[in-house]
Amino acid sequence: MFSGFRNLLAKTRASVFSNVSEVFDRTAIDDALWEELEELLLAGDVGLETTEALVGATRDRVRAEGIADPQRAREVLQQEMIRLLRRHDSVGRVHGGMRLLPGLLTVILVVGVNGAGKTTSIAKLAKYLKDSGRRVVLAAGDTFRAAAIEQLQLWGERAGVPVIAQAPGGDPAAVVFDAWQHAKATRADVLIVDTAGRLHTKFNLMEELRKVRRVLERQDEKAPHEVLLVLDATTGQNAIIQAREFLKTAGVTGIILTKLDGTSKGGMAFAISEELKLPIRFVATGETIDDIAAFDAEEFVRGLFERPRAAA
Repeated sequence: MFSGFRNLLAKTRASVFSNVSEVFDRTAIDDALWEELEELLLAGDVGLETTEALVGATRDRVRAEGIADPQRAREVLQQEMIRLLRRHDSVGRVHGGMRLLPGLLTVILVVGVNGAGKTTSIAKLAKYLKDSGRRVVLAAGDTFRAAAIEQLQLWGERAGVPVIAQAPGGDPAAVVFDAWQHAKATRADVLIVDTAGRLHTKFNLMEELRKVRRVLERQDEKAPHEVLLVLDATTGQNAIIQAREFLKTAGVTGIILTKLDGTSKGGMAFAISEELKLPIRFVATGETIDDIAAFDAEEFVRGLFERPRAAA
């Protein structure tokens, strides 16, 4: 897993975090070190609030523990980063960090804007769960675009899981109801619901999302059990703005982070965790259907800091 995270974070590490690591390659800890560290974390899209929290916690521990070695201070920073990424995950690693209900139908609602990789993330998640022995059903709740239904059906075939759909332009809530009935009748373990790739400014589409939630709640008052928001890492801090609107409407419980390999803004993972008070559940690691991994805070931080081995 570590090598996967390391490759995924190559651009972020090369552009920012190699410099963060080098900040500690000095003989003494002084105010200039902390100031330079703050500047670099901000440049890495960690965000102002989160940067201040990380640097403050690290500096306080270094002083309280009487640490004088900058190399040891770097280790403290990494520990604080891991602590921050885990802070808001109350579920634990039940199954890739997700709340799956043994013996019951678990409903996962997936939301996000167009272009973030939502449909492919759904397919990857379905394959991931199927490979772990779960029976999975997909609901093509994005009836807004005909291509979205076809795309999900194609990915469903690749994943080997059924896709419940209606004609384009239909009522997404009706699709979700049909999918629920099918999942119950076939004793599925997990129902994953796609939704329209709505912009958070589209009022009518947000109302549609609320209707889908009401339909699910009538079948099971605790459904949906997970609401996963797909965020494109290449958008950096703009992803935080999008996420805040979905939090208001969708009751998001976790994040799927995509396109980390194509950006130098991997530091935004820390801002997501700290500012949104949400855990990152999964990370898309590539283009194929198997390219998804449960997020691991320790491996993520190692991937940011690990330096290439010197040539023999």
